Amino acid sequence: MKKVKTRDRILNTSLLLFNSKGEPNVTTLLISDELDISPGNLYYHFKSKGDIVEELFTAFEAEMLDLLAVPEDVDISLDQQSFFLHLLFEAVARYRFLYQDLVNVLSRYERLQIRFRRVLQKKTAAFRSICESLRRQNMMCIDSEELDSLCEQLTLTACYWSAFDTLSHLDNRESVDPGRGVYQMMHLMLPYFAPEQQEHAKLISRDYL
Repeated sequence: MKKVKTRDRILNTSLLLFNSKGEPNVTTLLISDELDISPGNLYYHFKSKGDIVEELFTAFEAEMLDLLAVPEDVDISLDQQSFFLHLLFEAVARYRFLYQDLVNVLSRYERLQIRFRRVLQKKTAAFRSICESLRRQNMMCIDSEELDSLCEQLTLTACYWSAFDTLSHLDNRESVDPGRGVYQMMHLMLPYFAPEQQEHAKLISRDYL
């Protein structure tokens, strides 16, 4: 069995602690204690907790930007759209410490602010590409002004659903279900689906509850 490098162990353990306790509540001492290594060993790999946060953010950013690269000229089905939403909320769940205390985290790590805004812009663009595809196929009926508002609402929900979900399970931050987010997103779009697509969309969304 391949031995996990200390640097990767630090990142994996930090992510688990950040997600379960909230990033502001985790210190480098807690991380080193959890790993049963000396603080000096941790500082050999990362000079500060901020360096750990930034490296985790880099991994999150790469995963998100890859997922959000939705082609603008392909036909997307409702099943593909729901699968995309599921993958999106799974990625959010993996790095939920960012979303559960978003303003606080970004205010303390200013270098991440521009990068996170770019992720938000990519999310909105991805939702627009999906909706435009469904509209081209006459599966969605929505005018340009409504589309702008809908894409903003989808981005808002994708961004803050994790924090809302956590508030519902403060006694157990590990109680994460990406499906609940998918359900909400599908129902935001539901009124704009063509009548023959609405029942299918309802059936798909129920599978995520």
